[in-house]
Amino acid sequence: MESRRRKSGDKAGGKIMPAALEGSEIVIPAGFRCPISLDLMKDPVILSTGITYDRQSIETWLEGGSFTCPVTKQLLQSADLIPNHALRRMIQSWCVENRDAGIERIPTPRIPVTRSQVAEILSQIESASRRGSPGSCVAVADRIRLLAKESDRSRRCVAGAGAGAALAAAFAAVCDRFVDSEKESAPAAAAEAILAAMNAVAMIDSEAWSHVWTRSCMRRLAWLISGGSLEGVGNAVWALREVLRDDEKILEGDNRKILESTPGLVEGLVRVVREPICPATTKASLEAIVEMASASDRMACRVAEAGLVPVLLEILPDCERGMCEKALAALDLACSRHEGREQAYGHALAVPVLVKKMLRVSSVATELAMSVLWRLSKGANGELVVLEALSVGLFQKLLVLLQVGCDDGAKEKAKDLLKMSNKYRDRLECVDSGDFKNIKRPA
Repeated sequence: MESRRRKSGDKAGGKIMPAALEGSEIVIPAGFRCPISLDLMKDPVILSTGITYDRQSIETWLEGGSFTCPVTKQLLQSADLIPNHALRRMIQSWCVENRDAGIERIPTPRIPVTRSQVAEILSQIESASRRGSPGSCVAVADRIRLLAKESDRSRRCVAGAGAGAALAAAFAAVCDRFVDSEKESAPAAAAEAILAAMNAVAMIDSEAWSHVWTRSCMRRLAWLISGGSLEGVGNAVWALREVLRDDEKILEGDNRKILESTPGLVEGLVRVVREPICPATTKASLEAIVEMASASDRMACRVAEAGLVPVLLEILPDCERGMCEKALAALDLACSRHEGREQAYGHALAVPVLVKKMLRVSSVATELAMSVLWRLSKGANGELVVLEALSVGLFQKLLVLLQVGCDDGAKEKAKDLLKMSNKYRDRLECVDSGDFKNIKRPA
């Protein structure tokens, strides 16, 4: 006889029983409990040893590297899980019988997708993209996206079957076939659907992304970023960011030239930052801009010429830590060019907001903000920059920064700024004591 008792506040069928039933007790039959979690099974499956477990519990056990039966300790002959339909129906009947006690009937689980089924679907999108059938590409890509979003297990199964490489290759095939039809709705819809499926799968390696390193793919991404639907813009920005994550790939072969020759790519990303869709897309845009500007002086010039500097200076005052660090990284690269510095000189917020961010956000943000100030101090209006920075507390912040420690490059810039401002140190400084809260010397 089962001695354990479960109160009405426990979980059944993945849902919490009503709190109004507190104080009542129900006995869950031992055979209905998962041997691992001891919870009521929602999707009972039979292991090769004949023992039944809840699917989620046994999959977690197997994914953790254990290949033995938790109950019998026997080495498994197979990792196949067979649905125990008879037991599941018994559990559902028991839930119905006890519904007055607050037990909700567990839903009939969907049969999980298998790798062989995923492989068949992937072959369909490969065939559709090669035939140049945008409608079929959309239909199959949507099916893959829904499978990937069904559950974590389903997403891992889809990814493990090679969906990343298959989808990237399909995207490249569509882009190549319709390279001169960027504004046609059918190819654009196919490209958007494939990118949406890739985003849902998420687990895509660098080798798979190598399919996208073509002129036609970059042109398509640039067009989607500038003129796609809201979801299409977000997925295109995400894809470009993922492609650019591999620094070595950017420098490989003609890849850098492909980036430099793609019209509208930088301008589209700057527009996404200026007219934000959501924080995640804005961050992805900034990351992509940083990667491109870091890899190519020409791209850094395009970033500055696209008017990114005033946009960044407008968003810096109120953004959270992650956004602030990415914005400062992009600003530092833009201000490495003459065009970027000129835009900063003409913006009233430039110096005050940079000094304000020092010692207030993070060590990364502090060093980036100081680097931008250092770049501005080396330009034509350098003396005016130093004077304004001193008036809002730069000198004392530099001293504190050197005391708490920073990397060698930042330390040299801090010393250089101190030398330039030394003759003005007797000027009144407006320092907010809040800037120095929680400042600690590194251990």
